Amino acid sequence: MQDQRFVDQRPDVVTFVSVPLDHDLTITGEVAADLFVSTSGSDADVVVKLIDVYPEDAQPNTWDPEAGPAPGQYARSVNGYELPIAMEVRRGRYLASYEHPHPLTPNTPLEWKIPLRDRDHVFLKGHRLMVQVQSTWFPLIDRNPQKFVPSIYAATAADFIKATQRVYCSPTLPSHIALPVVP
Repeated sequence: MQDQRFVDQRPDVVTFVSVPLDHDLTITGEVAADLFVSTSGSDADVVVKLIDVYPEDAQPNTWDPEAGPAPGQYARSVNGYELPIAMEVRRGRYLASYEHPHPLTPNTPLEWKIPLRDRDHVFLKGHRLMVQVQSTWFPLIDRNPQKFVPSIYAATAADFIKATQRVYCSPTLPSHIALPVVP
């Protein structure tokens, strides 16, 4: 899986990062995202990624810090590497039913349960946990027009609209990731 640093500064990605861990953290079992999300459109995609962030000093660099790395050498360092552990997309039109898609009500927070499948991973001491949420994964999956249409594959250029997605994090709308932590 690819280092996720390339999306760090994108305006369409919200990122949550823990402090560096003071001990190893082992997860084994089903990982899931339970998010409260709204869209200004009538359809949306939500992509969730659980990421293991390596410390900036994970390995000594083999190049002169003043001169920087030689071409291609940066990719050989794991310093600051953002290793994806789990990634999944959920399309809003199917929140209630895969057999009977329906439009979302604009600007209304809904609960999005997104299974990230079983995982077995150890986040090492000094690493950080990161969760990224974004609304597109193009070109890995097709683009969502953000407007409900009977078939995305038959969408016209006019069907593609600009929309704003919001992720809620409050006591009444508690977006979170469920991790099966091993004691």
